[in-house]
Formats: sequence, structure tokens, C-alpha cells
Amino acid sequence: MKDPIIQLTGLTKSYGKVIAVDKLDLQIYPGEIFGLLGPNGAGKTTSILMMLGLTEPTAGTAYVCGHNATRNPIAVKRKVGYLPDNVGFYPEMTALENLCFIAELNGLTKSYAQACAKDMLHVVGLEQEMHKKTGAFSRGMKQRLGLAEVLIKTPEVAILDEPTLGIDPKGVDEFLELIKRLSKEHNLTVLLSSHHLHQVQRVCDRVGIFVGGKLLVEGSIEHLAHNLQQQEGVTTAITLEAPGDMARFEEALKTLPGFRKLTVTGYSIELQTDADVTAAAVRLLVNSGANVVAVSRNDYKLDDIYNTYFENSITTKTAHEKSNGFFKRYQ
Repeated sequence: MKDPIIQLTGLTKSYGKVIAVDKLDLQIYPGEIFGLLGPNGAGKTTSILMMLGLTEPTAGTAYVCGHNATRNPIAVKRKVGYLPDNVGFYPEMTALENLCFIAELNGLTKSYAQACAKDMLHVVGLEQEMHKKTGAFSRGMKQRLGLAEVLIKTPEVAILDEPTLGIDPKGVDEFLELIKRLSKEHNLTVLLSSHHLHQVQRVCDRVGIFVGGKLLVEGSIEHLAHNLQQQEGVTTAITLEAPGDMARFEEALKTLPGFRKLTVTGYSIELQTDADVTAAAVRLLVNSGANVVAVSRNDYKLDDIYNTYFENSITTKTAHEKSNGFFKRYQ
């Protein structure tokens, strides 16, 4: 396996008694798109600022592209492109002028900067708008221009903080497809911070669920779904044409391997098992004389995974706070 291009170890940031990021351990590998998923205020942006060397950690280390971000932030900035959630440009300058200015700040000669700027505007689909003042740009156009600004320095890593915030649905679709294409064509590592589950699910190779400053779980969506299925089981819903001999149907279904629970409501049966036994359940019912008219099975998606870990985290936190309050009252 390749060495990680981003390696965070015990990364912690406290503001007085408030812990914004709590012992974050994370590895991100070259060429992958990693989604840091969590609600607003979870600590995602604080984590990113520590990776960029823009704020010092209270404890732990952040290595990005082989450099310690705290001790050598300039070296990190040379290799990383950053798109904040609210990107700004000089409104009286055109897109081309803004991008040329950024390119020259990154050490390109004036003539080469203009050539690169035009190439990048073509890449992000703004070649027709290059002579338009950015003060007249929509939010989506500014985000595209921001992505061009990230790419013009040919980074090894692109960090995008809530990049689709405030963009219309069509613009979001185009922007996400652009990120996927650029990552693949340029072997670009992308860290995408977002609270939009379906967007993360569409483009990311792996995701990390980040709540209350803690990374609760990380992995591919398939891996996380498999783990959740093992914990929660598989639920199969079967609708019959008529109730029939429901007691006999129930007894037959209870013989299935990995049986956990069965609930009957009218003509519907909800079956919970360790693994997927949908086909076997339908076959048993038909052989027992049931007329099956509809079958569905839960497939865990990112929102199921997120809700499970998020709700468990909130429940644990609430119980901990109540416990602390109890002991404080009786000390």
C-alpha cells in the first residue's frame, strides 16, 4: 500500500475548556477522494486549518505531503490547494485577471501565468466567461474559479471546504463531476469537507463521519454498510395478498438461519435476520401456501450509516452529561 499523503495523529485543538477537535487519527492516500462528513460546528474546518498550518494544534501532529504542517507550513502550502467555503476575488477584475494575479503570486512569469490561467479556465468550464468581471459572477461560477485557482499551482492535494454551499442543484452536479474527473485525470488527492450526505456519497472513495470534534468511523461506504448490516441485521418486508395461515407462515420464517425478529402488521411481514435471506424467505412462504405480492429489503446507504453513528454519539454524550450533572449535584 502507498504511504499516506495526509497523516493525522492525535490531532487536537482546544479553546479553553472547549475541545473543537479531539484526538483525530486519519490517513488519506494519494489519488483518493476522501469525504469528511459532519454537521456544522463538528470541527471539520478547524481540522483543515491545522492541516494547512493556519492554526496550531493543542496536541498531536499533521503531516501533509511529507511535511509537518505546524513546523513547516510554507512547504505544505506549496503542495496543497485550498478552497474555503466562501471564496473571494477582486470584483472589478475579470476572471482571467484574477487568476493571472494568483498565478504570479505562486511564482509563475507573467506570460506563463496567462497561458496557465486560460488553460485552467477551460478545464473548469469558464473559458467563455474569462473577460467577465467576477463581481457579476454567480456563486457557482465563483466556486469554479476557486477550483481553477486551486489547480493553477498544480497541487498534490486539494482541500475543499463545503465547496457546493449555496450552488443550485444543476451547478452542484456539474461541480461534483468536475472534481471526480480532475482527481482521476491528474491523480489529485481530494479532501472534501461537507454536511451534504448524498453529495459525499456520489464522489468519495472513503468517508469519515465527524461529530463533536471526534472521528466516529471511517472507510468506504460499502465497508461501513457491511459493518452496520452486521450490527443492525437485514430487514426484509414482505406483503401478502391475504393473511392466510399467518401462524404457520411465522413458524416457517423462524426456521431461517440468523433469525432475529418478526413483526406482522395486517398483510405485511417484517423479518429481521443476521444476513440477507430474502430469496429463502419468499420461497418458504410460497411453499407454505402464501401469495406474495411485494418484497423489499433495506440496503444501508450513507444516510443510514450517518444517522446511526450520529444518533449513538448524541445519546452517549447526553447520558454522559446527565451523569456528570448527577454527580455534581450530590458531591
